[in-house]
Amino acid sequence: MVAIPLQARGLIPPSLAGSGVFRRVMPLSREDFLGFSTKSLAPVAPTSLYRESRRVHRPLMATGGADQVDDSGKNHSQGSQPTEVFTWRKLLVDFAANNFLPLALISGVGLGLANPSLGCVAHRYSLSKLSTFGIFFISGMMLRTRDLGAAIESWPAGLFGLGSILLFTPFLSKLILQIQLTPHEFVTGVAIFCCMPTTLSSGVTLTQLAGGNSALALAMTVISNLLGIMIVPLSLSKFIGAGAGVSVPTTQLFSSLINTLLIPLILGKIVREASKGVTEFADQNRGTFSMISAILLSLVPWMQVSRSRSLLLTVKPEVFAVAITLGILLHLILLLLNTIAVRSLSLVAGGNQSVFAKKENARAVILVASQKTLPVMVAVVEQLGGALGESGLLVLPAVASHINQIIIDSFIVNWWRQKDQQPDKTKKV
Repeated sequence: MVAIPLQARGLIPPSLAGSGVFRRVMPLSREDFLGFSTKSLAPVAPTSLYRESRRVHRPLMATGGADQVDDSGKNHSQGSQPTEVFTWRKLLVDFAANNFLPLALISGVGLGLANPSLGCVAHRYSLSKLSTFGIFFISGMMLRTRDLGAAIESWPAGLFGLGSILLFTPFLSKLILQIQLTPHEFVTGVAIFCCMPTTLSSGVTLTQLAGGNSALALAMTVISNLLGIMIVPLSLSKFIGAGAGVSVPTTQLFSSLINTLLIPLILGKIVREASKGVTEFADQNRGTFSMISAILLSLVPWMQVSRSRSLLLTVKPEVFAVAITLGILLHLILLLLNTIAVRSLSLVAGGNQSVFAKKENARAVILVASQKTLPVMVAVVEQLGGALGESGLLVLPAVASHINQIIIDSFIVNWWRQKDQQPDKTKKV
């Protein structure tokens, strides 16, 4: 047996013979190497074998996304385009999924400004009440029995939240009224907004999306709005009305809260507990139900902007910008004060073992206690009869404040969710 180099056999091109892959000499005969006798085969030129090898390997390189080289030596780098399109599409889908709530809210505002007619029709047919009903029905579907026990155990956090909503924030209205702005209804509207209870639906929805104690958020929402029927008139009279004879439709508000909050919540819980299959379906599709709640929540700013668009166009942009900035600063101050208060109470009440130190309870209190409701304010302003100024101008800055607080909190919720996912990614790596 004679060791024959591969180059001498004419099986590789001369240009590749010097590479490390082909330096090895194969101690095989020609028949052993090829698997059959070569006596009957005509000799083949090395250059023809080299050309055939290029012809075979060229499609394989193209399928791998590498540069394509034709017989003339030209380079065609078109194989990477589908991969780039797929990458951008995946990035856009991931961004939309991670920021679904703020994108839905911003889309609702944009749609209301671009085409208000559809939003006005939706408001005329009380779609806002149906959306609130749907949000609390889904909240009841998602409410686990053990969550109710967690809400009862965290009653000190809920008590602080109620005090912050109904007793502390109305004091800020006195400071807001000191601001000089024309028309003064803008300042008065933001001050009235301070005296309102928490939002009817967005606080619960955002708490659920943030992985917070949704049962605690529900409890604070329902109780603050029920107590607000009695406390809001007192706050308005003391801090804003100054003897203007402010009155609130107590019976109407109480009936509305029962119909839009308690009844759908109880119905959703009954449907959840009706069968084990429904319970498993609700738990397995929590992400889908959260997206549905976000869509229903985005209907509120869409209809409010649609209704107020004509009045908004009559106000000078710089004046309205000041009112919007005032509402944003108010919400940021409430977020900061509630965050500091929750952390301080956690240190005073036992450190890491305190109910305030639990991430779920802290997020629920910070979100719910920092928001104010718009529907209750609209009902109150309608009953004022112009005692504190033009109703439309009073409501307009509150509409902007209501939308801005939801958008700001939605970004905070997304930041919390991404922060929660970081340990999981680290463990996987």
